[in-house]
Amino acid sequence: MTKKEAILVEKRIYLDHAATSPIHPEVVQAMLGAISGSYGNPSSIHFAGREARKVLDECRAEIAASIHADEKEIIFTSGGTESDNTAVIGAAYANQEKGRHIITSTIEHHAVLRACEFLETKGFEVTYLPINSEGVIELQELKTALREDTILVSIMYGNNEIGTIQPISEIGELLSEHQAVFHTDAVQAYGLAEIDVKAMGIDLLSTSSHKINGPRGIGFLYCKNGVRLEYPFHGGEQERKRRAGTENLAGIAGMNAAQKIIHKERAAKTEDYLFFKQRMAEFWRENGIDFSVNGASASTLPHVFSVRFPDVSIEQLLMNLDMEGIAVSSGSACTAGTVDPSHVLVALYGEEHPGIQETVRFSFGLGNSLEEVEYAAEKVVGIVKRLKKKVSEK
Repeated sequence: MTKKEAILVEKRIYLDHAATSPIHPEVVQAMLGAISGSYGNPSSIHFAGREARKVLDECRAEIAASIHADEKEIIFTSGGTESDNTAVIGAAYANQEKGRHIITSTIEHHAVLRACEFLETKGFEVTYLPINSEGVIELQELKTALREDTILVSIMYGNNEIGTIQPISEIGELLSEHQAVFHTDAVQAYGLAEIDVKAMGIDLLSTSSHKINGPRGIGFLYCKNGVRLEYPFHGGEQERKRRAGTENLAGIAGMNAAQKIIHKERAAKTEDYLFFKQRMAEFWRENGIDFSVNGASASTLPHVFSVRFPDVSIEQLLMNLDMEGIAVSSGSACTAGTVDPSHVLVALYGEEHPGIQETVRFSFGLGNSLEEVEYAAEKVVGIVKRLKKKVSEK
């Protein structure tokens, strides 16, 4: 049986890795080892606690090295949302005597946007920077927005819906002589982008394990030494008194295993994902399909492919693809099932633009093959032509 024949039999192709990614088999083994072999509480001083602490310390050091940080600067959290909330709200509260102005962008993940909206109810002022036609903020607009009382700038590394990468190093350099703390949500970028927090001038950075073939419910927040935060949890003295609660050792071991695998395979995976994008686009052009790529001229994450199909209802396209056993998305998983349009697409196109309802996101990851991608591209052709024919007949 050929790969294509196997796909036809199974009829299940997962192309929504930006929402969540399947756990890697080696990660499962690392977690099982932590569960069965390191059962002690890392805070306990007896042998079982010391064994668990050793695993925890080793994971922390290896994860810190992956972004060129010091191990003392890593705070384990429950994932991206907690990391973002802790960074944004924690930095605002801890530094409010210096000012109450915050800068972010209109395309941030809701974990950042909702945190900023919450702070606005507490008397903070937030400037939301727009994006250009390529999905990137303009540095000059950031410079203009900066004030003496700006205490926090939060700009995501790579967008989860359209994949555009922001000028993180340039922002870090701009803020190097300013009091503002620089936070970046790197949930989608971590593992597929080279991140050096020191060289890039990053003060706070958020990640999440389930985006890199690790377990759900674990992530970390990088907090540069000397950066002041007010932490949301109170109780024990775990994470150097910064995040109370017994550490999720199995999750941490799983995330560490996942980051080691994805960093080792990053170059090869990047090449594969970029070729997947190229092949899909070529197939559609060869078959006369009208489409455009969001953020095509900008630097983008290799695994995120945001495509607009003019005059095609994305709801119908998604439903038809699902019936064919192909899982894709119209945008952020955190807004799936809602009737509200994507705030990222609104920022990119404008509120009344038809592109908001005509965009689909393909995202690649573990297990995807060229045969799957070509099969999905072929199915898109048939569905798009069928849907357009129905529209023209009305």
